Amino acid sequence: MIRPARPDDLPAVARIYEEILDQEDSRGLSYTNWQREKYPTLNTARNALESGTLFVMEEQDQLLGAVILNSTQLPEYDLIPWQFEAAPDQVMVIHTLVISPRFSGLGKAREMVAFCEEEGRRQRKTVMRLDTYEGNVPANAMYPKLGYRFAGHARFLFQGFLDEVLNCYEKSL
Repeated sequence: MIRPARPDDLPAVARIYEEILDQEDSRGLSYTNWQREKYPTLNTARNALESGTLFVMEEQDQLLGAVILNSTQLPEYDLIPWQFEAAPDQVMVIHTLVISPRFSGLGKAREMVAFCEEEGRRQRKTVMRLDTYEGNVPANAMYPKLGYRFAGHARFLFQGFLDEVLNCYEKSL
């Protein structure tokens, strides 16, 4: 089940962020390019919860994943040659979609994306957009398989401190 997050979900969401960073540290390879204690953090989840944009995936009273879903497009999105034009209020954006490494490979990320699309339609959005680190091999492989169009890439100064190239994807809803 995917549902809006509650305050008591925050520690579990933050734990998933840490599990992902721990996994990246142990293999010596970062797909996310995230930085521990900078992004994402408990405060990342808390801010999304407070704005009503944090959703969690739960099965048998266990949190498997989370996503931030809103209409916030980063300024760098203006550099991307989007094919599906839409007014800003018609765009839904997937941010920080995470699945605990303990549940990877089970199709949970695909389920979360399908939920995001349905929520976008429910909110009468016409386009879904997202960005992911250029080195995020799993995400860059998954999104095209789910019907997302690679729209381009740009250098982002994410959160004001993380200089990186992000690939951007879009899908008409």
